[in-house]
Amino acid sequence: MTKLQKQAKLERIAKAIQSRECGLQIALDCQNPVVGDGNPQAELMFVGEAPGAKEDLLGRPFVGASGKFLDQMLESIGLTREDVFVTNIVKYRPPKNRDPSPHEIAVCLPYLVSQIAVIKPRLVVLLGRHSMNVFLPKLKISEAHGQIFIKSKITFLPLYHPAAALYNSKLRNTLKADFAQIANILEKSKA
Repeated sequence: MTKLQKQAKLERIAKAIQSRECGLQIALDCQNPVVGDGNPQAELMFVGEAPGAKEDLLGRPFVGASGKFLDQMLESIGLTREDVFVTNIVKYRPPKNRDPSPHEIAVCLPYLVSQIAVIKPRLVVLLGRHSMNVFLPKLKISEAHGQIFIKSKITFLPLYHPAAALYNSKLRNTLKADFAQIANILEKSKA
């Protein structure tokens, strides 16, 4: 599939998300649906939990403090946002940044699955326990972070969420070490 074909398919998914036709109350209450953005031909995709206040305001994923930290982490491995695709499981901000409900995750999951199917990244990095447990249920982030899991021919790498690392210096060092593996994982997946 060409870049233009992928872009067109991603735009159709984005329109469905932006139409708020899913019927979720959070879709009706949010300021801006957060579709995701980045390179439609990305080898690397990052999946967070749900938009926060700043993301809801701007309609883009990871634009607050967590996003700045994610950008720094990307830079540490020689990448930028233009090289990757960044999105969330839930595309609408839950009120007061509460955890998304299982129903909200279930309703939004087909959008994410479609995005993964279009982009076909070599590696999907799951940021935090909520995104990890959607694809790898029953695992604990404290035990699974930094390990590769393959499910349905998709390679997943669970990592601590950048927000957690901002508030806990021990997690920050762990996240940096886990993040440093990404280049090697991508290289090995080409072989």
